[in-house]
Amino acid sequence: MKGLLRHLYLFSDATGETVERVVRAALSQFRDAEVRFHRMNRIRSREDVLESLEEVLREPGMVIYTLVDTELAQLLRDEAEAHGLESVDLISPLLFKLSDFLETPPQKEPGLLYQLNAEYHKRIDAVDFTVKHDDGQDPRGLHKADFVLVGVSRSSKTPLSMYLAHKGYRVANVPIVYGIEPPAELFKVDQDRVVGLIIDAQRLAEIRSARLRNLGNIPKGSYADFLKIEEELEYCRRLYRRNPQWLIIDVTKKSVEESAAEIIRRQGG
Repeated sequence: MKGLLRHLYLFSDATGETVERVVRAALSQFRDAEVRFHRMNRIRSREDVLESLEEVLREPGMVIYTLVDTELAQLLRDEAEAHGLESVDLISPLLFKLSDFLETPPQKEPGLLYQLNAEYHKRIDAVDFTVKHDDGQDPRGLHKADFVLVGVSRSSKTPLSMYLAHKGYRVANVPIVYGIEPPAELFKVDQDRVVGLIIDAQRLAEIRSARLRNLGNIPKGSYADFLKIEEELEYCRRLYRRNPQWLIIDVTKKSVEESAAEIIRRQGG
């Protein structure tokens, strides 16, 4: 009935975001309903259940819960029934069905779904940041990066950046261009986060030539010229020597996975 306020108590062993999203989705079918949400978060013990129910009884309403601990779920169900409260268990029936179907018991670890969601959103944020800070874009944001990769063109900066981003690291990369100083912001970030990439001149010439051919161009000019590439790399090495705090990685014979592992080890990850 429109105008009659109803109370919904959302019990969760984590933040309550999951149960609230499910309930809001269901409530979209009841547009005239007047409801007030009460989140009862991080329910991890018998005492948590009983204390939270005392609050419910002050303004009775429906109890809706996602508790993976079956004993706590049973306690809440029993106590709600004893006090004449309507209750709905959103997760236990699904866990039991999945357990039968997958022929394995659930972990029953409180907050695990929230942890997985948080990890997923962390990776999405990292990828978004990395795309926006690829190839020297927005140097003002370098200080927000977990790692800043520097190196000449085609030294694996972008593939390595994206690989790290999918592991949840916010990565920016800055091209080193012969005769041009890198942006001043590079030297203002934590220098232990900067990674310099170096590559063999012959290998780089091959990569750049292949790149030009893939674009339908004839490999010519300074971009794929071996002598010009050696000059670029020497310029790069001089820059690296001036910044001894940077981690230097030779990517010539390393896979992206190997280079990423070396970078992550530096952070203790």
